[in-house]
This record gives sequence, structure tokens and C-alpha cells, in this order.
Amino acid sequence: MSASAEAPAARRRPPFLRRARRQPSLLAGLGLTAAIAAVALLDRRLAPRYAFALSPHPFAPPSRAHLMGTDQLGRDLFTAVVQGSRTSLEVVAGVVVIAVAVGLPVGLAAGLQGGLLDDATMRVSEVVQTVPRFFLAVLVVGWFGPGLPLTVLLGLTSWPFLARVVRAETLSLRERAFVEAARAAGAGDVRILARHILPNVARGALVVVALIGSRVVLLEAGLAFLGLADVNVPSWGALLNNAQPYLDRAWWMSVFPGAAVAVTVFALNLLADGLAGLLDQDGEEERSWGAPVRDAA
Repeated sequence: MSASAEAPAARRRPPFLRRARRQPSLLAGLGLTAAIAAVALLDRRLAPRYAFALSPHPFAPPSRAHLMGTDQLGRDLFTAVVQGSRTSLEVVAGVVVIAVAVGLPVGLAAGLQGGLLDDATMRVSEVVQTVPRFFLAVLVVGWFGPGLPLTVLLGLTSWPFLARVVRAETLSLRERAFVEAARAAGAGDVRILARHILPNVARGALVVVALIGSRVVLLEAGLAFLGLADVNVPSWGALLNNAQPYLDRAWWMSVFPGAAVAVTVFALNLLADGLAGLLDQDGEEERSWGAPVRDAA
């Protein structure tokens, strides 16, 4: 084999997992997020009790019988915190699905087509971003109740952030040599989007999705803290609201739900930070090799 044939192989980018190991925040974020998701999916197995079941042991401190103690009515806090994880992550999952379903195609279309479509979609996104989301959520929950209406509202107000990031990446990629070569070979817009642009914007979109998820966790907890959550399901924010009058008597009532919110937001932000670091690493390799950002693994 000639030296010229060996050069591309020597310059081939290392597999994704090897590069991911260079980003400790990515691995930590993935691990924490996976653990929280596992708790939410296995909530009934980990905490099979009824979250609102009363017991004759109010204000019981953490023990083997009640790992996180009990509240003023004797309700097991461990059960409520574990089952509350499903409540929060269901809202996050619904919001992310709606935001991706709207923001990703809008950003791709605006970035690839440009012109009037680009101007129109960006003006619409700017209008949506100016809406005070928290207060609008309060109104929606007050009118329609919690649950699906809140998830839909948060999803329909979260897509502009994703759309603008995807649009910026698409604007940059459409001028690249490999996209121009695909056009010269007769590839249409759909093929260019699917084969050349979408794989390159996917990781940047994942960074935004992780950030959206962390914001939604805080929003859901904040609304529940204000008493705007479904009273029939456990929620971290509702637990924090319930703990307010007993901060000096039962520290565990506020510490454990608050820690659940903090750890979840921290995990999603770590994941976003790690993905962003991986993107920066890809950009450095691309500048040094002059190749498009695509995984070899």
C-alpha cells in the first residue's frame, strides 16, 4: 500500500466512544441521566407503596423503614420522591418530542432554503421567544388544568431555541464543499438534508434538547410548588411546597425533593456541556483535517 493511500487511514477520526472518554462531563451526564431515567421507569418496582398512603408515624426521620422519612401525615417520602421522578420526566419527554418535531424541520428548512422562508420563520420564532412562558403556563393550568395542556404549551414555546441553532448550523453546512459536490451530482434537497446536513447538526441539536429538558424540570417543579400540579400524582415541586411550614422540624421533607430537582437539572446540564465539548473537539479535528464532521464509528 502506498503512503498516499495510508494517509487517509492514519488521519481517520477515532471512534465515538474513544472520543467521548475525553469528555468526563459527557460520561458523568450520561450516567446520571440514565440512572434518573431508570428510576422513573422502575418507580413502581423501587417504591411499590401508594405515595399518599398514611401511616401512624408522622415526621419520622430517615430510617430503614422509611429511607427518606415521612411527612406530617406519615406519608413515605422515598415513595413520593421516586414516583415523582416519573411525573417530571414524562413532562420533559413530551416537551422534547414537541420541540424536536417542530424546531428541527423548521430550522433545517429555513437554513437550507433561506430567503422569504428563512425570514418568516425567524420572525415567528422571535415572537414566540418574547412570550413570558411561566406566566402563560400559569394561565393555561388555571384554565385547563395540569397534564397534557401544560406539556403542549411548554413544547410549543420551546422549539424556537432549537430551530435557531439548527438553522445556524444548516446555513454553515450548505456552503460546504461536500454539499456542493452532492448538488453537482444531482442530489435533491431531501437527500442533502438526510445524508449530509442532518447527521452533522444532530449532535448540536442534542445539546439544545438537554438544555430544554433542564429548563422544563425547573418549570414543572416551580408550577407544582405554586400548587398548579395534579394533586393526584406525586411531584417534587408539590413536596417542596408541602415542606415549607416544617423546615425547622423535619429537614428531610425539603432536602430530598430539592436534591432530586437539583441532581436532575445538574445531570442534564452536564450532558449538554459534554456534548458541546465533543462538538468543539470535532471542530478542531475538522479544521486540522479539512473533512466534514461525520462519525467513522
